[in-house]
Amino acid sequence: MIIVKHRNIFFAVTGLIVLLSIVSVFAFGLKPSLDFTGGTLVQVTYPNTRPAPDLVGQALTGAGITGYSIREAGDKDYIIRAPNLTPVQRSSIAEIVSGGDVYRGTITQLNEIGPTIGTELRNKSYLALALVLLCILLFIAFAFRKVSRPVSSWVYGLIALVTLLHDVIVPVGFFALLGHLTGAEVDTLFVTAVLTVLGFSIHDTIVVFDRVRENLRINHDHNKKESFEDTAGRSLNQTIVRSINTSLTVVITLLILYFIGPASTRDFALTLLVGIVAGTYSSIALATPLLVAVEKWRRA
Repeated sequence: MIIVKHRNIFFAVTGLIVLLSIVSVFAFGLKPSLDFTGGTLVQVTYPNTRPAPDLVGQALTGAGITGYSIREAGDKDYIIRAPNLTPVQRSSIAEIVSGGDVYRGTITQLNEIGPTIGTELRNKSYLALALVLLCILLFIAFAFRKVSRPVSSWVYGLIALVTLLHDVIVPVGFFALLGHLTGAEVDTLFVTAVLTVLGFSIHDTIVVFDRVRENLRINHDHNKKESFEDTAGRSLNQTIVRSINTSLTVVITLLILYFIGPASTRDFALTLLVGIVAGTYSSIALATPLLVAVEKWRRA
């Protein structure tokens, strides 16, 4: 009830978070990986001792290769992403990453991704995101089709989309800052993480909305006079503990994955972590208060 009553405070906090995220995107921008821009992916295995990433980076720079990224894979491998290599660089890449036989490495994978494939992946990512949002809107409008008073089913769907946009903007803004600070790149794993966050967030939002719908039905059946604001606040109170507990279990899992998991999934886990926290916040402090605000606006 407190959240609904003091909804303007939460609206202000949400607006500030979204503003900072948008500023981060425009100030730093996202760093697209080779999945979207095209380039070369090299996986090298060091059977004996894997050198420090700085040594491999120095060897790549010395060979005239720039704009690369190096990530650990397992205990003995590195995955190197770089722009398209020249024929000379491609033929000598094994010697380059072996540091003149100091730490002999074996190339286990070498793939070149053309710009056409990168563009296709980027367009399909945008399409997947748009389809997810559209399907969610249609589903909620259908599921709440019998709810017409005091707020129509389409309003439930539109408010759910607003909260989902918040859940997309926040991790995107965070990742733009992360890319500026650490050089993290946006790849297909990032898109997967965002889509996962959307599914998790909408689940929490629907649980609250469904409780609002149920309480409205009970009030109608028992001829109980209660304002929509009180009904929505009561519904939120009935589900808030469940939402927080569910999110905490996921957050704990992601923290473990981030700190002791493989380096190749660290950014993926961090994106999920930020998105899950943002999604839980929006489901509790944004969705239901927006529902009450729209009802009051329509009644005014």
